[in-house]
Amino acid sequence: MTEPQVLDAAGSSRFEIHVDDKLAGFAVYRLGHGRISFIHTEIDDAFAGQGLGGKLVRAALDAARTRGLAVIPQCPFVRGWIQKHADYLDLVPEAERAHIGL
Repeated sequence: MTEPQVLDAAGSSRFEIHVDDKLAGFAVYRLGHGRISFIHTEIDDAFAGQGLGGKLVRAALDAARTRGLAVIPQCPFVRGWIQKHADYLDLVPEAERAHIGL
């Protein structure tokens, strides 16, 4: 098995994670006004339990940071991941945190 690869499939408005050239999962987003809102994250059952969801979210949030985008984690998985990784909390605007449970 090769190292998972994450790419921004901008035409589909989602980050994708691929393992051995197979789509293993994705995180759907919406862009607007200097923000990226993560709507839904999904990992294929065939790839469950391999930590791919975390790798996908970390790569997507790193990309948001690089692009200077604020993050709105509407997706429960992304929100929960940020809760466990406080070094990414700064991506979520302070005024939004209480509203979304962070």
